Amino acid sequence: MTVTEKLSLRQAFDLEIHRREAERLAREAEERAQQEADHGAASALYDILASDPDFLRERGLRLDRTRYAVTLDHDAFRLRAYFEAGEASVSSADKRTATTPTAAPRKQAVATSVSGALDILAQFLADEAP
Repeated sequence: MTVTEKLSLRQAFDLEIHRREAERLAREAEERAQQEADHGAASALYDILASDPDFLRERGLRLDRTRYAVTLDHDAFRLRAYFEAGEASVSSADKRTATTPTAAPRKQAVATSVSGALDILAQFLADEAP
């Protein structure tokens, strides 16, 4: 005789409800941890970029950050790094030919670290340099 043969339907139901609740809580905790890591990565990249305001000013760049994204805005282009699920999606958009305030990305790359995102931003910025 197995353990389930000794359970009533109510007991089996209660066990199933508790199992599902535990799984839901574990998923939520994992998602929360990932969001915190993505926010931390965006904050770290922002801090690196903000550490040299003279360079930003010389290049005509405005630095901005949302919870998961860091943006370098210039009159002619926009560079953006968006952190999600442990990766950074880095894009470059040309604002000179855009018909809307948010230009469509012209170039995109993916980085798996803050330093990788910084390297890609530097490459995209060098592409825009005269």
